[in-house]
Amino acid sequence: MKKLLILILLSIGSISYAQNMDNTILQEVIQKHADTLGGVTGNWKFIYKEIPMLCVTDEANNRMRIISPITESDTLDKDLLLDSMTANFHSALDVKYAIANGILWSVYIHPLKELSNEQVESAISQVYYAAKTFGTTFTSTELIFGGRNTQKQQIEEIKEEKTRKF
Repeated sequence: MKKLLILILLSIGSISYAQNMDNTILQEVIQKHADTLGGVTGNWKFIYKEIPMLCVTDEANNRMRIISPITESDTLDKDLLLDSMTANFHSALDVKYAIANGILWSVYIHPLKELSNEQVESAISQVYYAAKTFGTTFTSTELIFGGRNTQKQQIEEIKEEKTRKF
């Protein structure tokens, strides 16, 4: 009986946290924050703080992405590519830098249905900051997970440990 009661309570709790994002709700959230909004359902173009963005969804396959073009990929040197890959690990957080069709993008990808309004708002903000800070701090928020100094320190510790073993 106790197990059944616990199972029922857990089920009710998980139902209250379930998301039901769809194109209609997503469009409302984007429209609330965007300076301009155009396009068609599931394929929107919008401007957020002077940065162009696209939002593409696939309801049938439960996918959504918000992207912003940064620069043509053939203009990137090795150091910028390396810095952007490092940022994908440390400072870009939920957003990633990616190359597609000859363009470097700031990209947020997530299952559509499971998104909350707050996650969409955060996604727009993070895509904006990652695009805006490319080439400088490469950050999508003020939070940096790890960081260059931490990474260098960890690498040095690993090298020292390997040296001691041999």
